[in-house]
Amino acid sequence: GTPGIKVLMPALSPTMEEGNIVKWLKKEGETVNAGDALCEIETDKAVVTMESSDDGVLAKILVEEGTKNVRLGSLIGLMVQEGQDWKQVEIPADGSDPSSLAPPAPVLTSTPVGPSVAVPPKLEHQPGKLQVRLSPAARNILETHGLDPSNITPSGPRGIFTKEDALKLLQEKQKGKPSELKPAVSPAPPQPAAGPSASQATAVTSAYPRPAVPPVSTPGQPAALGTFTEIPASNIRRVIAKRLTESKTTIPHAYAAADCDIDAILKLRKELAKEDIKVSVNDFIIKATAVTLKQMPDVNVTWDGEACRQLESIDISIAVATDRGLITPIIKDVAAKGIKEIAASAKALAKKARDGKLLPEEYQGGSF
Repeated sequence: GTPGIKVLMPALSPTMEEGNIVKWLKKEGETVNAGDALCEIETDKAVVTMESSDDGVLAKILVEEGTKNVRLGSLIGLMVQEGQDWKQVEIPADGSDPSSLAPPAPVLTSTPVGPSVAVPPKLEHQPGKLQVRLSPAARNILETHGLDPSNITPSGPRGIFTKEDALKLLQEKQKGKPSELKPAVSPAPPQPAAGPSASQATAVTSAYPRPAVPPVSTPGQPAALGTFTEIPASNIRRVIAKRLTESKTTIPHAYAAADCDIDAILKLRKELAKEDIKVSVNDFIIKATAVTLKQMPDVNVTWDGEACRQLESIDISIAVATDRGLITPIIKDVAAKGIKEIAASAKALAKKARDGKLLPEEYQGGSF
C-alpha cells in the first residue's frame, strides 16, 4: 500500500484531553493544501476548525462524524502525497478500527453462591457474534430478567447498550412480543422448587411496593415515580461542572453588595438610542469595572499556582449562555475602549459563542 501521512487528534485548547468529531469538511480523495479546514472538533470549550498542516490528498477517514471522546493523539485520518494512489493507502494496524480507542467490553462471569440461590444467565461472547458493550445498570437489568441484548440496536455513545435500551427491551418482553426476543438460555443448573426463577420474579415484580426496575414514562400520561430522562453531557458541560466545583472548593469566597443609582446611565442610553447607538446597562458595567481596575491594579491579577501576575492589559470575560452551556469570551484591553466599541465587541463575541465559532484566544486568558 501507499504510505500515509497520519492525521492525529490535536490539542485545540490547553485543558483539552479529548474531543468530538463534529463534521468532516473534506471528503476522501479531495486535495488538501496546508491551512485548509479539515474538520470541526468540539473541544472542552467550543467547536473549533482543525486545519491541515500538510499538502496532499485526504485518503482515509478513520474516525467518522459524530464520534465522541476521541483521545488526544489518536489517529483520525490518513493523507497521501499528491500524485500517489490514495485508494491504496496503507492503514496502520493500530488505526484500522476506531472502536479500539474505547476500552474493551468487560467479560461477564457469574459464580453460583449456594444451592438455594438462582444464578442469573451469563452474557457470554459467542464466536462470530458481535459482543455488546453494556453499561452497569443495563447489565444488571439484563441479567435479572434474562434478556438478550442483541435484539435491539444500542443507543449509547460508541455503541454502548444503555439502561434505557434495557428498559425498552424489558417493556417489550412484558407486553408479550416473543417474535422480537430470542430466548435467553441460562447456564445455571436446575433450581430447587424453593427458589423462584428469573421469569417468575418478573411476573411478581408488581406485587412489591418498590419495583426492581424504574418504570418507563409513557407520553400523554403522568410520569410515574422514579422515571427520568438522562441527558448526555457535552465536553463543554463536563468542564463547566469540573471548573465550578474546583472554584467553589479551592478558592476562598467573599460576598459584597451595593445599591447603585443608575438614573444618569438610563438617561444617557435613551440619548444614544436617538442617534441609533444601542448599548446595554451591562456594557456600562463592563466599562465601569475597567476604570476601577485601572485605579486598583492590585485586583487585575491572575494566580499561576506560585505567584500573582499583575497584568498591564485589562481583559474582561463576559458570561454568555449558549445551548451547550455557559462560556466566557473576553473583551481585550477594555480600559482603552469607548462604550460604543465595548457594546460592539460584546455583541460580536456573544454571537460567535452561540454559533460555537469562538477561537481559543477569544475565551482564554481573561483577567477579570
